[in-house]
Amino acid sequence: METREATRVERNTSETQISLSLLISGSGKNEISTGIPFLDHMLQLFSRHGFFDLNIHAKGDLEIDYHHLVEDLGIALGQAFSKALGDKSGIKRYGFFVAPMDETLVTTAVDLSNRPYLCWKVPVENSMVRDFNIQLLKEFFQSFANEVACNLHIRLEHGEEPHHIAEGIFKSLAKCLDMATTLEPRLNGEVPSTKGTLSA
Repeated sequence: METREATRVERNTSETQISLSLLISGSGKNEISTGIPFLDHMLQLFSRHGFFDLNIHAKGDLEIDYHHLVEDLGIALGQAFSKALGDKSGIKRYGFFVAPMDETLVTTAVDLSNRPYLCWKVPVENSMVRDFNIQLLKEFFQSFANEVACNLHIRLEHGEEPHHIAEGIFKSLAKCLDMATTLEPRLNGEVPSTKGTLSA
């Protein structure tokens, strides 16, 4: 389990270039630049509310579409969490949070189980925040769940404003992961599974 040393991930393809560092047991400090201002804002919220120190510097073929960079950022962030958590020994493993955001309510639950799965129940009629389609976030969280190898459920209980919906999701996930990655002293450093290992 990661303690006080930041985990670093570099991802470079013909479509995107990403440099990322993550300290799970941080204080919420962040420096984020992706070229997508709305996504920067969401990742800043995620860092702050999860108490994760997070630095991201990324570039991508934004002149074509936001899709490649959004998806690859989910991959890179997921890889950072996976590396930082190692065999996940000593952590609580489960987390859940219900986040209110004005008219919006989002429920998120996570199991750091080494079994990747995303359940995305976010029906929205108006999904655009300026030029950013929040439905793209499904690709971000699918990539994240695959790389962390977690069971991730995200459900919009109700809400209309797409900015509020996206913000509720990122805040809720941050609180979930903060809970799930917290050390449980009663485990005495053991893996949180009756099988003695977390494996697919």
